Amino acid sequence: MGTAAGRGTLAAAVLASGMVFLDSTVVNVALPRLGAELGASVAGLQWTVNGYLLTLAAFVLLGGALGDRFGRRRIFLIGVVWFTVASVLCGLALRTDWLVAARFLQGAGGALLTPGSLSLLQSTFHPDDRAKAIGAWSGLSGVSTALGPFVGGWLIDALSWRWIFFLNVPLAGLVLLAAARWVPESRDESATRTQGPGRRARRFDVAGALLGAVALAGVTYALVDAPGRGLTSPPIAVAVVVAVLAAVLFVVVERRRGETAMLPTELFGSRLFSVLNVFTVLVYAALGGFTFFFAVYLQNVVGWSAFRTGLALLPMTLLLLVGSPGAGALSAKIGPRLLLTVGPVLAAAGLLMLREVGPGASYWRQVLPGVALFGAGLTMVVAPLTASVLAAVADRFAGVASGFNNAASRVGGLLAVAALPLLVGLSGTGYEQRGELSTAYRGALLWCAGLLLGGAAIAALLVHRPARRPPPA
Repeated sequence: MGTAAGRGTLAAAVLASGMVFLDSTVVNVALPRLGAELGASVAGLQWTVNGYLLTLAAFVLLGGALGDRFGRRRIFLIGVVWFTVASVLCGLALRTDWLVAARFLQGAGGALLTPGSLSLLQSTFHPDDRAKAIGAWSGLSGVSTALGPFVGGWLIDALSWRWIFFLNVPLAGLVLLAAARWVPESRDESATRTQGPGRRARRFDVAGALLGAVALAGVTYALVDAPGRGLTSPPIAVAVVVAVLAAVLFVVVERRRGETAMLPTELFGSRLFSVLNVFTVLVYAALGGFTFFFAVYLQNVVGWSAFRTGLALLPMTLLLLVGSPGAGALSAKIGPRLLLTVGPVLAAAGLLMLREVGPGASYWRQVLPGVALFGAGLTMVVAPLTASVLAAVADRFAGVASGFNNAASRVGGLLAVAALPLLVGLSGTGYEQRGELSTAYRGALLWCAGLLLGGAAIAALLVHRPARRPPPA
């Protein structure tokens, strides 16, 4: 950590992951502006968010495996360039379909980049400094997430929504310079070792990744397009059938591949691991649905600017950044059940408070208390959840367990953004109509609060302290 190479490697990892986190949060703030400029429908806004989440969630585990095989630094740099080129295409988009296609590409680049940013630190830092480096990465990446809506809102008001994507160009330039100068190459030698002439010890699970992506895409398409086409229309029916078949084939392929699978089914021999990932989907679905509706509602109904909207979301992220280490330490002391039960209840109470926000609302009296309560609830959840997921499986599965839980959180957000407009009757250009959007917003927050309370019930009934495993000899 005290060397120039250590600082340079850490800077490259933080800036790169910061780009991915930034684009996961700031786009919600830009939705009303880009929707108005491109003439996008509600479905167009949904796909702008979900195109990114879908490819990122579907391919993030494959991205980690590619880095292990071909070199973590190489795949990391490919991901940075890919993500940046896709970001420029997003910023240049003249039509909604162009923007959505570029968001799909951007998510795929993020899937190469995200696992690489952390594995670089794990593989290159001295063991004595590794925990310190990862802690610094976590904290600094949290700062970038916190600043995302704030900086993005300012760029949207001062310049254009397009600049939230163009901002990635100078950040990527700094990443490439730092990586070229200081980051060494590393790979998992067991991933490239051969067994006999020309045979690899391990193979890529490309089929699993593609089947998972098709299943998610089918479900998302059916949910997003159902309001316009009708639930019984042939395209929707075909999408549902394809999604179900892809999901079944995914399970079959993963079972046959065993430990070489992208998602070893042995992981689900741990009931706690399965329960925690269901909990993850529910909680992050509530988070994704809330942020999607809240940013649009504040601008199109309450009448706030993009900058003020980004500022309104800042306390939630700051609470996560400051409070997560303490929540993790408390969970290690008393077990995760209490925090995973009380946290979602507090977050649900915050959402119910925010349902009452309307035109001319006071930030200090009506918005801040609900956002702060929601953020406090999430703070009690995030760190204990991550630690419990890792503790629920054998150490050799730590990487894939963490990756799957990360994917589960993104799938939760993806499904919420796809399903909630259908459930609350928002379609077409209804997000531009105050009355229709107000009704949909209040209904959506009620659904999100219900998801959180469902997660709390699961935690109270099924979550327990992970069994302590003896340390290795």
